[in-house]
Amino acid sequence: MKEAVKKLPMVALAIGLLGISVNVFLAPHHIAAGGVSGIGILVEQALGIDRAVTVLLLNGVMLILTFFFLGRLIFINTVIGSILLPISLAIIPEVMVAEDRLLSVIVGSAVFAVGVAMLYKMGASSGGTTIPPLILKKYTGLSTSIGLLTTDAIIVVFNIIIFGFEEFLYAIVSIAITSIVMSYIETGLKRRKAVMIMSENSIEEIKEKLLETVSRGITVFSVSGGYTGREKNMLMIILSNQEYPTVLKLVDSIDNNSFVIAYNVAEVHGLGFTYQPLG
Repeated sequence: MKEAVKKLPMVALAIGLLGISVNVFLAPHHIAAGGVSGIGILVEQALGIDRAVTVLLLNGVMLILTFFFLGRLIFINTVIGSILLPISLAIIPEVMVAEDRLLSVIVGSAVFAVGVAMLYKMGASSGGTTIPPLILKKYTGLSTSIGLLTTDAIIVVFNIIIFGFEEFLYAIVSIAITSIVMSYIETGLKRRKAVMIMSENSIEEIKEKLLETVSRGITVFSVSGGYTGREKNMLMIILSNQEYPTVLKLVDSIDNNSFVIAYNVAEVHGLGFTYQPLG
């Protein structure tokens, strides 16, 4: 519980982003893109019940299920978000800041993804429809991803009944954007290029030039050719995307027959990447 209290400011910020996403971007355009907030939007349109009330009631039921079926730890990690989400939906006014529906869906879904990703990073949750899949996984072995997909699919389909087919399509787009942005955030924002360099006769010259030109460390691997069996050295260097063309041009100027492999890495930590020392 102490850890949960320490996380409270960041959890509140994340939940606030969810509230902004729903009340400012999605709900004004009648987009119910899954989750308990999506149910709230649908119920408000169909029955006139405030979405914050619907979310509060649903989250209350889910908290009870969490306590009895998933245990104390998950309950503690869920309770704060479950309480804050309906509060967020209640206090953040519904304002249509962009009349363009597609633009609102794109921005709103991205904001929602950031909020959910922040909660995941802290091991917190906004409760709601994330709970039943966890219970099903515990007692039946059903994958949580399948459970979540099924739940969101049912909610999205109700867009056709309550709002119309166009809103249904926008809800699908919203879920897709949210998934893409969340995946990008979860796999790292500090994306760089890892470059492997091999040269038959100029590897030392390339290494020296790289050390002179680029302020990055270089790792030297001892490798052997699969066909010839000859031992040789291979260089590995981590670069920013902006540095890569310069390094490629430098390597080609020394040995245009060199063999270079470059691939994207999700995240890099360490001196020169995670912070820049003050000179």
